[in-house]
Parts: sequence; structure tokens; C-alpha cells
Amino acid sequence: MEQKYEQFKGQPRLPTSVVPKRYEIKLKPDLASCTFAGTVEISVDVVAETKFIVLNAADLTVSRDGVRFSSGAKVLEVQLFEADEIMVVEFSEYLPLGVGVLCIAFEGTLNDKMKGFYRSTYEHNAVKKNMAVTQFEPADARRCFPCWDEPACKATFKITLEVPTELVALSNMPIVEEKRDGVIKTVHYEESPIMSTYLVAVVIGLFDYVEDHTSDGIKVRVYCQVGKENQGKFALDVAVKTLDFYKKYFAEPYSLPKLDMVAIPDFAAGAMENYGLVTYRETALLYDDKHSAASNKQRVATVVAHELAHQWFGNLVTMEWWTHLWLNEGFATWVSYLATDSLFPEWKIWTQFLDEITEGLRLDGLAESHPIEVEINHACEIDEIFDAISYRKGASLIRMLQSYLGPECFQRALASYIKQYSCSNAKTEDLWAVLEEESGEPVNQLMNSWTKQKGYPVVTVKVNDENLEFEQSQFLLSGCHGDGQWIVPMTLCCGSYDVRKNFLLQGTYESLDTKDFLVCSISKGRLAETGTWVKLNVDQTGFYRVKYDDELASRLRYAIETKCLSATDRFGILDDSYALCMACQLPLASLLTLMGAYKGELEYTVLSNLISISNKIARIAADAAPELLDDVKLFFINLFQYPAEKLGWDPKQGESHLDAMLRGEILTALAQFGHDVTQHEARRRFDAFLNDRHTPLLPPDTRRAAYVAVMQNVSTLNRSGYESLLKIYRETDQSQEKTRILGSLASCPDPDVVLEVLNFLLSSEVRSQDAVFGIHVGIEGRETAWRWLKENWDHISKTWGSGFLITRFVSVIVSPFSSYEKAKEVEEFFASRSKPSITRTLKQSLERVHINAKWVQSIQTEKHLAEAVQELACRK
Repeated sequence: MEQKYEQFKGQPRLPTSVVPKRYEIKLKPDLASCTFAGTVEISVDVVAETKFIVLNAADLTVSRDGVRFSSGAKVLEVQLFEADEIMVVEFSEYLPLGVGVLCIAFEGTLNDKMKGFYRSTYEHNAVKKNMAVTQFEPADARRCFPCWDEPACKATFKITLEVPTELVALSNMPIVEEKRDGVIKTVHYEESPIMSTYLVAVVIGLFDYVEDHTSDGIKVRVYCQVGKENQGKFALDVAVKTLDFYKKYFAEPYSLPKLDMVAIPDFAAGAMENYGLVTYRETALLYDDKHSAASNKQRVATVVAHELAHQWFGNLVTMEWWTHLWLNEGFATWVSYLATDSLFPEWKIWTQFLDEITEGLRLDGLAESHPIEVEINHACEIDEIFDAISYRKGASLIRMLQSYLGPECFQRALASYIKQYSCSNAKTEDLWAVLEEESGEPVNQLMNSWTKQKGYPVVTVKVNDENLEFEQSQFLLSGCHGDGQWIVPMTLCCGSYDVRKNFLLQGTYESLDTKDFLVCSISKGRLAETGTWVKLNVDQTGFYRVKYDDELASRLRYAIETKCLSATDRFGILDDSYALCMACQLPLASLLTLMGAYKGELEYTVLSNLISISNKIARIAADAAPELLDDVKLFFINLFQYPAEKLGWDPKQGESHLDAMLRGEILTALAQFGHDVTQHEARRRFDAFLNDRHTPLLPPDTRRAAYVAVMQNVSTLNRSGYESLLKIYRETDQSQEKTRILGSLASCPDPDVVLEVLNFLLSSEVRSQDAVFGIHVGIEGRETAWRWLKENWDHISKTWGSGFLITRFVSVIVSPFSSYEKAKEVEEFFASRSKPSITRTLKQSLERVHINAKWVQSIQTEKHLAEAVQELACRK
């Protein structure tokens, strides 16, 4: 291409000589041919002399005749550069400085990639139909209309749609006028306030809705497929209350005249916070008493609260560039817990926040992690940072900071930040500056150590005479030594939650004289008499791990057995020990002994983590010490029998939401570990459910447990359970029921059946958004899944290759292996097949395989493991 265009190619950002101020967009989709035509008139401000206008466009057709500029300057050439996703318009003369209007006519395709302007399918009266939907975040508005597709280029939007008369057509703003002309209607929407392109939205299809109003008269609606409107009532109620909650919390009312929330049958993410028109997967918005489990209800509440938080934090105040994505997502994740907790205090949702922290810590313990703030040089790199670092570590850091500064101070600062940056853009540093001013604490310095470098510390604590000695070093699951250093907000309790101490660990090493702040003495000999325990990172509000010396560790184990610690602290000790064991810094025998202390545990979040750790240990034991596997499973079965017997299979009148969630998880675990009684009872109830879908014997909370139990006994010779599950899958129109079944099928131990299940995922019966739910295979199916991935890679790459879902195929199938040979084989396969959108995920997955391999070797050298396991397995 000519030299003059080279200056615009390969750039992370667009030139700033022309700035958009207002868009007038007309779109006319054709739902039968899956194409669309449109025009856009963009009022721009020419701020520097130029003969070029450069903006974003991708997968669109634009001709030179279709472009003109209000000054009358002649258009010499219009070039689209597909690799850079830009469109360059060259004029015969310099454009006059000041305001002008750029008009462009364009055409495009309603794609099936779940991004840009795409089609989703649904059934109405048994006829398959198309709907047209947009998903623009991060950088796909350019696939719908030419625009300055960067968060900082805020403008107002005036949208007009031409659509079939019988359809519902929604956009960010309310309708001002609708003109009907036979089978087509033209719908005009109010002009939007100033906003970023990634938040513009359009939805066109057949819907029913339910409606309500907030206390100050904002109209809120939930739209869903015809006939499902009752399933929108729970989300509607949550939305109305949440808008009122945020109005108070941020000291700023919701900024648009209406809020619509829509359930979309094909949707790649969980949900998207488009201004005034929030789109969701059906599973994240719809709730049905008959078919939804307690966990589904909780998911709907937290996702709605997350998306509505964005209406302030993200939409009203927007990140300046994708480097600051974590601020958007981490903040919305954290504040969604705040809102959910105010609506449903009985859910103890802050205890469940530990799952967010744990997921963040797991990913950030890899050398192949990334800092929270990432340089972004090309649009295709953005997808990969929508991960546990941006969301979960981000949320954990916000929580750590809130707990350090105190909730009142934190809330005042947020309100002032929103006021200051409302309708514009902000960087991470801007938030720190406001918090620093409000609190008088060195927020910037403290937080930079957490956002500018990847990873986190493990703080080692030991007793030396009357002193507690602390040392920090970077924690890596590989057991290698990292060189990061942090300013760590330390909290500790000694013997009781009333005796606490807070300080900042600034250097590598710190020693505290306990006489200053402790009633009790802590020196080694005396510690034993007083029964005193020391717990660091009280209530797990800090994003770091703790390693205790043997003496302190055994006191904590005793404190767990005697119920002295809070649920959050019991969770933290378990999770840190598991991570240290995986990093080969704690023998497996010690971890299992610690797990034995949780025999009487009844708290949902703690047991849920205990279950997932047990599953991981059973997998690693199968590779490292197969001769011990039966005893390991027996130990786990004994561990979970007490809570399982207390809960039973049947829901109890007036029981808690948490018990309802726990019942399903614990029965699933017992079925997976091969507990005969559980498997037998599951099959009995499943048979009753097959005969009568309304039987009280198998309510939604225990269905997954029954499905998994059924699949444990399926083989090529005994297929009836598998066929029955497929029958239920085909008959239900409930997305939550479908994903529940998909998540159970691959747990079958017969590799031939696993292969059938994996092939089923690629069939037209499974929506492409849902396939990833079915790829979690058991240890017996690992090889099969890997072979399947290789054989189908071209197809998978073509179908899922342009979004973040493809990363799930790689991580879920590769990560469970535990040999260096397998890592090499995977690396060789992908050597010629890698693409930017999976590079980071592939490196992380290979690192996990190496970590597993090293862990296996470490377990094989443990001297007294066999005795320890046998002793634990015999304990009743």
C-alpha cells in the first residue's frame, strides 16, 4: 500500500487530530439474510491540520462514493486496513479547523461470533427465528458502524432503527417516536448523554417483559423470550432495589431515564453493562422456582448488582484506556457484593467473597500471570485480560484497601471521585489521588506495589522468644523464587479476636515484640500452656498468603478443631496450606492432617473449598501414588459424611440458602468419590424424576449430584443413564437445566463415553456459548479430551477463535496433566497453531502442568505419606 498510509498502521491508538462529538446512526438489519445497511453522521472537531480522517472499522463495506465531509472537501480515497481495523479517508485539501460533519454509508453482516452486530437464534411457536443483538466491549462497535472505538472518545449518540413492525426494538435510550409503514417501522430514540462507543447497544427480536419503578420513578424492565416473563421477576426486584442502594452509596442518582435488562439466548460473556440496556445470558438473568437452584438465584443477584454498579463506575466515569480495565471490573465485582449483602444479609455473601480472592491468588501464583495494569498495543490483546486478575484480584485489592482505610472514609472518597470525573474518563492514579486526599494515607505508594507488578507475597511468621518474626517473599506455585516486594497491610489476632494488631510490612523483614500488645505471653514454652493461637491476615482481607512455623501451625489446627476461629479464617488457613503444598513447601501428609481438623465443619464456603481441594488432591494422588487413592477417597468420604447426614437429600422447611447450596455440592462430591449409599440413593431419585419431572424427590439443588452419580456408572455397555440425561436435555427449554446436564456428562469414567459427550458438544444441539461447560472431564478422560482437542482444533479455532471462550478449551483440557512429557507434546502441537488470543492462556496452562509434575515428584519422595493416609482413612 502507498507510503502515506504507513504512519497510521500498527498503532495502538487512533490519531488525535480529529475528535468525535456526536453520532447520528441509522441501522436497517435484514434478519432473513443476516445482513445490515446503515449510515452514520459524525459531528467532529478538527483540532489539527490534516488531510486524513482515521477511525475504526472492521468487517464493514464502505465505498468512496458513500463518504462525504460537510466542508465539501473532495474525498480522494477510502481505504480499510483489516489487520489494524481502521479506515482512512483521504481528502484533496486540508480540512478546515473546527466543527464539521463526516457522513458514511456502510454495509455489514449479522455474524454468528457473538460480537459486534450479531444474530442470536430462538424458537417461537416451534419456528426458529433470528434476533439481532450487539456486543461491543471491548472493541467491536467498529463491526457495526465506523467510529472512534476507544473508551476516551466519548460522544453523544442519536440512534434510529428500521425493523419489522412486529418486533421489539431496544436501544440505550427511550423511544421518542415510532413511524409505521406497512411491515416496517422506523424507531427514533432520544439522544444519549456523553458515553463511550463500547456501551452503545441495540437489541431487536420478539420479547415479553415485566416492569417496575425505582423510588424516584426510573422505569425498569426485564425482557425475555415470549412466555418466560415470570422468570424475570426476581432480577427485576433486585435491580430496582440495587439502583436505590447505589444512588445512596455513590451519592449520585442513576443518570438515564430508564433501565432495560434483556436475556439473550446466545451470549459469550455472562452479561454486559451497556448504558441503559444491559444484556445477559439467560442463566444470569432468569430465575424459575421450579428449575433454578439456590446457586442460580445467587448468581442472578450478583450479576445484576455487578452490571448496575457499572452504570456509575464504568459508564458515568469511564476508564481512559483498557490498561485500566481492572478498575472497571474489579470495582464492579467488589461493589456487587456490597449491594447483594444489603439485599440478602442471610446469604453471608462476604464469606463467599473468599472464592473471588482464591481464584485471584491461584492465577497470580503463576510466573505467567500479568500485572493488574497491562500495556495494550492491539485490540486483539484486550480479550485476554478479562480474567481473574482484572476481576478477582482487582476486587480483592479494592476490598483490602477499603478495610485498611475504613468503610466510611472509602465511601466518602468514592462519592467525591464520581462527582469529579462524572461524564469523563479517569485513570487508576486519579482514584488513588482522591482516596489519598480523603484519608491522609499514602494510597498511591501502597497500591502501586499491588497494581504495577504481578504476583503477591507469602508472609512467613515464626516465634523467637517473645518476638514474632515476619518475612515476605513473592509466592509462586512453582516453588521458584520471585523477586517482587510489596507494602503489606498486616493484621493479626492472638488467642482472641479482641486482641488485634495492625501494621504495614514495608520491607522484607519485621520483628514485633509481643509484650507491647499482648496480654498473654507467646514465647515457645509458654505458648503451649496458654493454648494461644496467632492468626495473620484476619478475616482474609489481605491479598497474600501466610506460612506459619510448625508450632504456630499446630496451635491453629487445634483452634480449628475447638471452633475458636471465624469461617473466613478457617477458610484462609486451609487455602494457604493447600497452595503451599502444591508449591512443595508443605508435605501432603501435613495438608491431609490439617484437613482432618475440619471434620465437624458445617459452614458452606469452607466446605465448598474443602470439596474442591479434595477433588484436586484425588487427581494428583492418582498420578503420584495410585496405590493410596482408595484410602485417600475413603478419608474424604468420611470427612464429608457428617455434614451430608445432617443435610440429607430433602430440603428442610425454612432452611438457609447456604444449606440449600451446600447439599448439592456435598452429595456431588460423595458421588464422585464413589460413596455407594449416595450413588444408590441418587439413582433411585433420578428414576423417579425420569417418570415425573415434578417429583419432590429431585429438586433443582440436588439434580446435579444425581446427574453426576448417574454418569459415574455409565459405560459403553450400560448407556441408559446417558441416554436419559440427553432426553431431559432435549426436552427442557431452561438454560440452567441444560448447562447443569452439560456440566455432568463428561464426569463419566469411561473414555469412550467421554468422547461421545465431547462430540455432542460440537453438534448443533449445543449453543456455542455453552460448549465450554461440558469439557470438564474426570481423570480417566484426560487423554481422550486432549486427542479430541487436537483432532477438532481447526473447527474449534474457527468457531470460537475470535473471543475469549477459546481460552477455556485450552486451559480446561491442558491444565490437569502432570508430566513434563505431556507439557512438551502440548507445546509442540501449538507451536504452529498459536494465535495472539490464546498465547497467554497457553503459557499459563503449560506452567500449571509443570507445577503438577513437580508436585507429583515431591509427593513420591514423602517418607511417611502411606502411614498418614491409612491412619486418616481408618478414623471414623
